[in-house]
Amino acid sequence: MTIPTPEKIKVLWFLPTHGDARYLGTSEGGRSVNLPYLRQIAQAADELGYFGVLLPTGRSCEDSWVVAAALASQTQKLRFLVAVRPGLQSPTLAARMTATLDRLSGGRLLINVVTGGDPVENAGDGIHLDHAERYEVTQEFLDVYKALLAGETVNHHGKHLKIDDGKLLFAPLQPSGPPLYFGGSSEAANAVAAKQVDKYLTWGEPPAQVRDKLESVRRLAEAEGRDVSFGIRLHVIVRETNAEAWEAADRLISRLDDATIAKAQETFARMDSVGQRRMAALHGGRRDKLEISPNLWAGVGLVRGGAGTALVGDAETVAERIDEYRRVGIDTFIMSGYPHLEEAYSFGERVLPLLPLDHPLPQAQLSANMGPFGETVGNDYRPATAPRPVLVTGG
Repeated sequence: MTIPTPEKIKVLWFLPTHGDARYLGTSEGGRSVNLPYLRQIAQAADELGYFGVLLPTGRSCEDSWVVAAALASQTQKLRFLVAVRPGLQSPTLAARMTATLDRLSGGRLLINVVTGGDPVENAGDGIHLDHAERYEVTQEFLDVYKALLAGETVNHHGKHLKIDDGKLLFAPLQPSGPPLYFGGSSEAANAVAAKQVDKYLTWGEPPAQVRDKLESVRRLAEAEGRDVSFGIRLHVIVRETNAEAWEAADRLISRLDDATIAKAQETFARMDSVGQRRMAALHGGRRDKLEISPNLWAGVGLVRGGAGTALVGDAETVAERIDEYRRVGIDTFIMSGYPHLEEAYSFGERVLPLLPLDHPLPQAQLSANMGPFGETVGNDYRPATAPRPVLVTGG
């Protein structure tokens, strides 16, 4: 089965509500997660032309709904990908929160459906369900949640949820609610994706492995009479040259010691997330073989849970690697990099103009300075505008 190649793509950035740093696994170069810093990143992403930002969820993060609500009025076009949590929220409460934030943001809300893959964290949140049961809850939750956002009155008596006369009095701004994003690698997760969501997300595995995952989900969706689109979550390290980018990758993990890596991998091993196991298998906790595919580096996953791979290279190289994923069916890219403010600019200024985006990049506005042009040279003249190379993509 061949997945159609998208002609255009969306690119989102990431808000690091669990922390940010220049070096992984250490407090050296660490930054506080506070509203002014998160606002800087969100406004940079807005001004650079990113489609939106992903806000992570879990006990290691600031609450994504509160942060998105605080930043919506500080941005203009930026969309916010915020998580609903089946089993942790009731679907009716989640629907009311969704409709409210969608209206107050002017229709700039996207929804990430997160089932949760850490039994220890789940137990701390009062969720005592095994892997299969959590996905049963997710299916029921989404049946109710989607019906409410579509304006229906819901009476649902299922295995895990019982809803009597559930309804929304105030509808979301987007008809039937925001698009639903969802990630997972197990058979149970793929079944949810096939039946319920708009966009299936994968973490950054090599393109051939990603293609296999996408084709599996597409077959299941077709059996349900549905069409699902696809996205990927990746880090990025882009510099003027490939050599500089690889030096930056090495520097990012240069303060890591073996004990910190071992402790992080021990934590990941307790999780029942198939996706997390696949991420860990890419590097095996070892530093010596981290380039797992051309320009795809698994160093982030030595200590970071979830997405653990980064595209590394100069702008043209990174753009070509992104296009490889586009050619296997990916139309949405959720990127991040350390530190997130600087890397948002590095990637946004160097790579975004090379990509076939379906959302426009900001155009220079006429002003007294007639910019952009950079700093005036010798207090005498403005630097010339250099032409950008155009990425020629495959079919």
